[in-house]
Amino acid sequence: MSAGRHAVVTGGAGFIGTNLVHRLAGEGRDVAVVDSLARPGVDRNRRWLEAEHGDRVSFVRGDVRDSGLLRSVLADADEVFHLAAQVAVTTSLDDPLDDFATNLQATLTLLEELRRLRRPVPLLFTSTNKVYGSLPDVQLERVADRWLPVDPRLRDHGVDETRPLDFCTPYGCSKGGADQYVLDYAKTYGLPAVVFRMSCIYGPHQHGTEDQGWVAHFVIRALAGDPVTIYGDGAQVRDILFADDLVEAMLRVVGDAEALAGTAFNLGGGPDRTISLLELLDLIEDLGCPRPDVTFAPERAGDQRWYVADTARLRAATGWRPAVDVETGVGELQRWLASAGSRALAVTDPA
Repeated sequence: MSAGRHAVVTGGAGFIGTNLVHRLAGEGRDVAVVDSLARPGVDRNRRWLEAEHGDRVSFVRGDVRDSGLLRSVLADADEVFHLAAQVAVTTSLDDPLDDFATNLQATLTLLEELRRLRRPVPLLFTSTNKVYGSLPDVQLERVADRWLPVDPRLRDHGVDETRPLDFCTPYGCSKGGADQYVLDYAKTYGLPAVVFRMSCIYGPHQHGTEDQGWVAHFVIRALAGDPVTIYGDGAQVRDILFADDLVEAMLRVVGDAEALAGTAFNLGGGPDRTISLLELLDLIEDLGCPRPDVTFAPERAGDQRWYVADTARLRAATGWRPAVDVETGVGELQRWLASAGSRALAVTDPA
């Protein structure tokens, strides 16, 4: 992509959206952000983006389920990043109808509006590793403070895109259904659309909660001197990816969306950037924060004891590789949260 292009980012005032919009506007692109601003703290992100980029960023406050709003915003779009979503498994269990409407219905509405344009507008949809379910067939063994696959190939490389889909929980179903609609619209209608099945993303502008954004949530609790509840035994392993590395992957894929249309990519930190919940507490302490007290609670529905993305397909297609290691990234997040002060620590924004 080049300067002068017009990007649309749904959910652009959330955590990932703020990092993406900052990069796009900083490179000279005009960006329209569609966001309901419903979550606490998201309006602060909006104000920060406006202060940083002025007229480069325009905000449209509204619901992505509104076809008229989308039609208006998409009229001049050169690329679209669809990030707006209901993002928590726990919330989907409490209100599956709203989860369906926000994640699946809204995505289908967006796809239809793009199809109406009758011109190729690249679309990147952010899906989730939850489309693979809880991986009940993957045999694991406990090694110190982490669960690891017994299968050495899976341990060394992670989960690739040949893994069968296995939707679990309303959230997994709504995101998985949207994922499949995006891929099908690429095949059936020729939309230049691509899907990212993402693992755990973290970085500045993230105000995590125990329902979503666990890396930031742990750091926030540590900075505030508050206890942490761990659901399960704490040896659950994830590959975590710093927001700047995600944004770089997004721009590479959208820049070549015609060639990559109809492709799903697993995206995370990969085997070199894994950490368990217990190991994150150790790292936070090593970085100078008091270690929070921990309470253990039963494992939650649909949780994966181990998930690591195999990013080989994305590497082969774009040359992308993550640049930020776990210690550097968590340290940067911790410094950002500390500098944001008590206002940031008081926010509960799962975006």
